[in-house]
Amino acid sequence: MSQRTKGALLALPLLLLLLVMVAVQPLPYVTYSPGPTVDILSTRDGEEAVQVTGRKTYRDDGELRLTTIYVDQPQDRVTLDRLVAAWLDPTEAVYPRSAVYAPDETDETNDVESAVQMVSSQDAAVAAALTELGYDIEPVVEVLNVEDDYPAAGRLQVRDVLQEVGGRAVSTPQDVVDAVDAAPVGRPLTFHVLRKGKELDVDVTPKEIDGDKRIGITPGPGYTFPFDVSVDIGDGIGGPSAGLMFSLAIYDTLTPGSLTGGEVVAGTGEIGSDGRTGPIGGIQQKIAGAEAAGARLFMVPVDNCPDTTDIDSGDMRLVRADTMHDAVEAIKTWVDDPGAPLPTCEEQS
Repeated sequence: MSQRTKGALLALPLLLLLLVMVAVQPLPYVTYSPGPTVDILSTRDGEEAVQVTGRKTYRDDGELRLTTIYVDQPQDRVTLDRLVAAWLDPTEAVYPRSAVYAPDETDETNDVESAVQMVSSQDAAVAAALTELGYDIEPVVEVLNVEDDYPAAGRLQVRDVLQEVGGRAVSTPQDVVDAVDAAPVGRPLTFHVLRKGKELDVDVTPKEIDGDKRIGITPGPGYTFPFDVSVDIGDGIGGPSAGLMFSLAIYDTLTPGSLTGGEVVAGTGEIGSDGRTGPIGGIQQKIAGAEAAGARLFMVPVDNCPDTTDIDSGDMRLVRADTMHDAVEAIKTWVDDPGAPLPTCEEQS
């Protein structure tokens, strides 16, 4: 046996060990893949997803599907084999972790942020839909999240409207932060809130954590509505990207006839209370998920149009949605004439 052959035989186990170490070593990337779609007009455990109290509702055929993606969580170990599989799959995508998450973000902080975004998204969707229908909406400051194991847990509730804190009137979320910061540690602070139409006072005692006074809530923008509207799609879906589809489902529920003409319409996009759409992540994966679910139309937020240039959506038409109103009009036009021209991303570019 030659010296070179002996060297090669000795080096082979080291090479195999190196390859194994590279394969199992977590890398700073995040993968996106198509997730499930959810029909917001459907029922769950016998209850409609869109619930309205105080106004007549209309339950018709057709589906309005929000779209989701599977995303590696901040603390997931994303290894080389997973990245290679995602690179080779045309329905998946790979992004640097720094483009998706903050350096210090954890699974827990991401879950809290996602829950806050979902509450805010649903409230904005109700505001957009009711504004489209001609109702007046009043902006308020409300509780978007209550953290476990903090002083507010079990006392304040999500969607409590914050009217006064410690005797100070509340007009912005910062007013709540300032009132808590000014309160003495260890002494109850009174929150005057509107909860499900009833005014009440709730005492919460701030606690000092890492040098800051905390009670464990996230205050943010909300709205008071002329009647109660809520959307329940169950746990496990968070973030703001279902806002546009929520607003369309609420609009359909409050108007006679099927907005979709009995067909399946899907889409994505943040929504503002003024009805304007906002960009989202994972548009390619959401389009793939909608096509697999049998959608005929897909609503694309205008700011995501550049991301759809090279997408083959098959027989499903991609419709540019600048606003909720534009989306409603496009769907109605399509129902009347499936071959009619509709707003497209090509026109926007």
